Amino acid sequence: MDAKIDYLLRQGDNALILSQQLCQLCGKGPALEEDMALSNVALDLLGQTRMWLTYAGELEGKGRDEDRLAFHRDAGDYRNCQLVEQPNGSYADVMMRQFLFDTWHYFLMDGLAKSSDPRIAEIAQKSIKEVTYHLRRSGDLVVRLGDGSDVSHAKMQAALDDLWMYSGEMFIYDDIDNAMVEQGVAPAAEALRRQFLDHVAEVLGEATLAMPSPDAYMQRGGKQGRHTERLGFILAEMQFLQRAYPGAQW
Repeated sequence: MDAKIDYLLRQGDNALILSQQLCQLCGKGPALEEDMALSNVALDLLGQTRMWLTYAGELEGKGRDEDRLAFHRDAGDYRNCQLVEQPNGSYADVMMRQFLFDTWHYFLMDGLAKSSDPRIAEIAQKSIKEVTYHLRRSGDLVVRLGDGSDVSHAKMQAALDDLWMYSGEMFIYDDIDNAMVEQGVAPAAEALRRQFLDHVAEVLGEATLAMPSPDAYMQRGGKQGRHTERLGFILAEMQFLQRAYPGAQW
């Protein structure tokens, strides 16, 4: 049961941290439509966070709901991959990070929709409708910017090269992941990675961007609680109110 709780935290933390990152961009989009789209994606991810963390809290049985899990854990207790905690940077960085995450997220949700755990399958089936839109949108923008001007192309290539080392952690399975595969809860890493690489290669080709080597070194450790210093700053802002005024309510 502990393995499943950890696995649920990983899904919830990925969605939560990326949602928080996108929320920081509210009012800073390059166009009104894009500003609204980023905020909507953030809200979608936050809704998914609540479903994952609620289930994790129920299985844990210690009285921690989604709010306590979100606002009362330290950085070392978070289980998100390092990709989602990378800085927002330029709009090219934001969209490339989003595209890499969305591609993995889509194929993961597709696999989890067939999970042996009915609750996980239900969450994935609800989430994939939103995730499908997320992937379509981020992929379209990667193509438009990559195959746009010389400046936008250069920025997108630089963003891809910088973020690529964080794109493989999701496929580096540990004992927790392997236990979920053995129980029929989660899809195997090999199939997910193949789907991810095929889709990324297709979109990058259309965007005229050079895809880095799939065998390049990949950063890891986020799923085990080892994070970049960036996560501490994200949590300091996100958790401030509950840390300063525990139990505060609107």
